[in-house]
Amino acid sequence: MVFAVGACLNSIVMAEKKIATYDSIMRDLREGRYAPVYILMGEESYYIDKISSFIEDNALKPEERDFNQSVVFGSDVQANQIVDMARRYPMMAERQVVIVKEAQNIKNWERLEHYVEKPMQTTVLVICHKNGSIDGRKKILAKAAAVGVVFESKKKREYELPAFIESYLKINGRATIDNKAAQMIADHIGSDLSRLTGELDKLILSMTDNDRRVTPEVVEARIGVSKDFNAFELRSAIVNRDVAKANRILYYFNGNPKVGNAYMLVPMLFSYFQNLLIAYYAPRPYTDDGVARWLELRGGWAAKDYITGMRNYSGVKVMQIISKIRETDAKSKGLDNPNTPVGELLRELIFFILH
Repeated sequence: MVFAVGACLNSIVMAEKKIATYDSIMRDLREGRYAPVYILMGEESYYIDKISSFIEDNALKPEERDFNQSVVFGSDVQANQIVDMARRYPMMAERQVVIVKEAQNIKNWERLEHYVEKPMQTTVLVICHKNGSIDGRKKILAKAAAVGVVFESKKKREYELPAFIESYLKINGRATIDNKAAQMIADHIGSDLSRLTGELDKLILSMTDNDRRVTPEVVEARIGVSKDFNAFELRSAIVNRDVAKANRILYYFNGNPKVGNAYMLVPMLFSYFQNLLIAYYAPRPYTDDGVARWLELRGGWAAKDYITGMRNYSGVKVMQIISKIRETDAKSKGLDNPNTPVGELLRELIFFILH
C-alpha cells in the first residue's frame, strides 16, 4: 500500500511537471532562469537539440566555459563519473554546466537518481535521452521533476506539420504561407523537424524583403516540389475520387520515384483514412467545426477533405481501405512479397481505393 501511494504521488508530481513545454522552457532560459536538472527525452531530437544547444551556448560566458562546461556522451562515461562532474564547484563563475548527450546509452541510473534527489544548485545538469523516453517507472523522473525540468519531446503528427511550418516561417522569417504550399512541404519532407527546418531556413534566405509570401509556385521553384504532381494533389484526387487526376499523378510518380513513392505516400494515405474513419463518429460529422474539433484540426477549413471523404466513401469501404493499406505497407517491406515492385504495389492500392 505504501508503494502504491508513493507511485501515485510520483505520478501527480510528473503530471504537474509535464505541462512544461518547449516554449515555456525556452522562455525561462532566455530570461536567465536555469534549473539544476534537465531531463530531455523522446523520439523527436529537434527540440532536445535546441534546448541543450541553447544552454551550451548561453548558460556561461565564453571565457568561463573552459573550466566550467563539460559535454560528454552516454556511451563514453559511467553514471558515477557524471555525478562526480556534477558535484564539482564552478571556478570563477556563477555556475557550471554538464551536458550528457546520447544518455540512452547510460547503463546504470541509480547513482544519478541519488544525485538528482539533492542536486548542486551551482550545476546545470542536462541529460539528453533520444530515440525514446525513459521508463516512467524509474524514480529519476519523479525526482528530477521535483527539482528541475522533465521534458518529453514527441514526434509531430502529420496533421500538425502545416501549422508548425506556418508558425516557423512567421516567427523566423516574418513570412506567410498558403495552406496548399504548407501541405506540399509537409508531404514532401515529412516529420523530420531537423530536415524540415533546414529547408525552411533556406526558403527564408531566398525570399526578398518585398515578397514574404510562400505560394505553391514558390515551393515548386525553390524546394523542387511540383505544384501539380505531389502528395497533396494525389490526396486531393483520392478524396474527390478523381480517377483521371490520380492516374496522371501516379504516372508522373512512376517516372520520378524520388518525388512520390510508396514509402512516403502509404503513411499519408493511412493517416487520412484513419482520421476519416474517426470522423464518422463525430457528434456533428457533416459540419466543418464539428469534424475539426473531433479530429483536433487547426480549423474548419482543414475538415473539408474529411467531409468530402465521408460523402465519397462509406464506412465499410474505409475499413477495407485501411486493411489494404496495412497489407501494402507490409508487402512494400518484403513481407509475403517475393517480387512485386513497390511502384506496382502503390498503383494496386490506389486502384483499390478508387474503385
